[in-house]
Amino acid sequence: MPTFFFHRTKLIVFLTCVILTTFLLANLHVNNISSQFYHYVYPKAGIHCFRIKTNSLPDITEVRPRKGKSIFFHETSCSSYYNGKISIAARQACAVESAAKMNPNLDVYLLYTSPGNFCYEDTQSDRILKALLSYENVNILHLDFEKYAKGTPVEELYERGLIENSAYPTSHASDVLRYLTLWKYGGIYLDLDVIVIKNLEHIPLNYAGLESDRNVAAGVLSFAPHGVGHHLAKTCLNDLKEHFNGHDWGNNGPGVITRLLRSICETDKVKEMSGKDCRGFMVYPPEKFYAIPWWNWTMFFNEASTDAVFRLSKDSHIIHVWNKHSRHIDISITSRLPYLLYAKKFCPKVIEQCDDFF
Repeated sequence: MPTFFFHRTKLIVFLTCVILTTFLLANLHVNNISSQFYHYVYPKAGIHCFRIKTNSLPDITEVRPRKGKSIFFHETSCSSYYNGKISIAARQACAVESAAKMNPNLDVYLLYTSPGNFCYEDTQSDRILKALLSYENVNILHLDFEKYAKGTPVEELYERGLIENSAYPTSHASDVLRYLTLWKYGGIYLDLDVIVIKNLEHIPLNYAGLESDRNVAAGVLSFAPHGVGHHLAKTCLNDLKEHFNGHDWGNNGPGVITRLLRSICETDKVKEMSGKDCRGFMVYPPEKFYAIPWWNWTMFFNEASTDAVFRLSKDSHIIHVWNKHSRHIDISITSRLPYLLYAKKFCPKVIEQCDDFF
């Protein structure tokens, strides 16, 4: 009896493999694997779509961003691949629009690591993308990770699959790319869960900000394209090359800038870095970019906190809404929540295209 079940199990496994292989071959394209099979095999949290070579938007390597005159955003999920076209969430788009609106003399780049093209079908996402492209300084491009990292200190992190196989592949891909982009071009990197509420053009390049008296954040980073800024950006890439850790969420983003600042500010105490110019690199206090700390993120989504949020953020250039915690909170477009009030002022074209929720 056990022998019978053993052979039946082997037969089931064999037939399953045959079925899956047949399905794959039936859906295999010259340069691409069908979205249906791909979605079945890989979880949405992965970045396996980066390796798919198919027709996409023009690549960032084919253009020449103005060095030190650009703001960069990285979209590192595979959502656009699964959707079959370039797509964007309203809150992500708000970050991009606010950067473009408040900094008309800077170029704004939204870079997708997912393959894909525009396909306008009058969805909310499609309308929002058109709204973003109505700004002359907005550029939406593809980023081929393999090509982008070639010949750089972080090339092996991608080639060996260390980013892809990390516990936080989407976040860690973004971590690596922010430092790589700023080393290549200089300028400003911003997370996609911010709203820019003041002009950034007058702030000299080479800066980061504290999110509290205990932690440095990597959601807002700036390095000059030459001199000390370029040297420090290269230092960050070398740090990633030597100390990348796929099991620690913060090691490859805030960890990198924290280790750099501990070195150049000559202190292990984050609080002592606040407001300090460390060898030409400025460390801003929390109120500059992170006036509402992550543990109080709900304030942005509480109408009763509106006055407090505006008071605490009065000296801020950027508000950061901590998407890691807040992404599942729906905001009715008719509400009076602090986050939405900022959005209506600083990304009005995006809000105009929202159907029911922001």
